[in-house]
Amino acid sequence: MSVVGYLGPEGSFTHQAAAAWSAGHDHRGGPAALSARTTVADVFAGVAAGEVERGVVAIENTVEGYVVPSLDAIVGSAAVVAVDEVVLDISFDAFVRPGHGELTEVTAHPHGLAQCQDFVRRTGLAPLAASSNAAACRDAGPHQVALGPTICGELYGLETLERAVEDFAGARTRFLVLAPRAEAATALEVARARGDGPWRTMLAVTPVVTGPGVLARITRSFGARGVNLSSLITRSLKAVAGTYVFVLTVDGAPWDAPVRAVLDDLVRAGDSLKTLGVVPARGELDESVHADVDVAHVPVGSVDSSAEPSALAAGLLW
Repeated sequence: MSVVGYLGPEGSFTHQAAAAWSAGHDHRGGPAALSARTTVADVFAGVAAGEVERGVVAIENTVEGYVVPSLDAIVGSAAVVAVDEVVLDISFDAFVRPGHGELTEVTAHPHGLAQCQDFVRRTGLAPLAASSNAAACRDAGPHQVALGPTICGELYGLETLERAVEDFAGARTRFLVLAPRAEAATALEVARARGDGPWRTMLAVTPVVTGPGVLARITRSFGARGVNLSSLITRSLKAVAGTYVFVLTVDGAPWDAPVRAVLDDLVRAGDSLKTLGVVPARGELDESVHADVDVAHVPVGSVDSSAEPSALAAGLLW
């Protein structure tokens, strides 16, 4: 039987993503078994060791951005790559133990706490980070409010204090489906034959020679080849102080001629490249990349070409 690993315990958003992905895919020997793992690192280790056929981890939330432990893990893994993704709507309920005492803390995964800051502020409870939202609910003490998916109330015998306490309605999280790198080419061939796509590729680009203009040189190749670069993140190389890897997300797959041309450009320039994942682009998370941004939504204090010279000088500090 196939096994899919996920960040547990049961009831986590990642559990729901793993169940949704598993239900939509054929597996050897019937439905896949879902295996809860304690940490994101454990999910990666399980895939690398062949203990699970696939792993599921959260990678990006529309409110809080990238999930750093997952991002660092996929950058640092030699044996694991993303081959699919799942996008879920995210909403948090606030739970308490029946017969609870005085409430002094609110607990959730760090991303959960960040998405429910208004609730934390108005209750005056001290925030306490947990390994996952479901773990916070499972382990909630009589002095704690736990934030998590609605299903956690029933799973862990909790009472609902408030529903939908997130700051922003309509938040979504993207989850990566991980496979052993040695099996990725076959998995992607099956997906292509099935008609999945359009595709999105995650790349790690490590410049061997750094200095002024290195990022401009890297991004220039994408523009010249007509490849849309939809995300760029800088992560430090922890083994060498002051050095960085650029994690890029591009529209297209490595086998597409324009993307392949960009990769050839970067290799010839001496950069080190690593494909972190090739996944079908799904849902509104992708559509927003191509939409014009409403000026009302840019960071407060931003200036543009319509500003008076004095306002430009004040806003840009020149």
